[in-house]
Amino acid sequence: MAGRFIISKDEEGGFRFALVANNGQTLAVGEGFPTKVACVNGIETVRRNAPEAVIDDQSEQSA
Repeated sequence: MAGRFIISKDEEGGFRFALVANNGQTLAVGEGFPTKVACVNGIETVRRNAPEAVIDDQSEQSA
C-alpha cells in the first residue's frame, strides 16, 4: 500500500489534507479548503500531477 491521504478540519472550520506514508511520516500538507469537496478535488489534483512532477531545485539561486 502506498500511503494515504488524511482529511481533517482546521481551526477555521475548513478542511485540509495530509499525505502520510505507511510509516506514519507526513510527506505533504495541502492548503486550507472551504469545503470537503474542494479538499477532495485538491487531493485528486495531487494524484494527477505528482507522478509527472519534476524537481525544480532553486536552492542554489542567489538572492
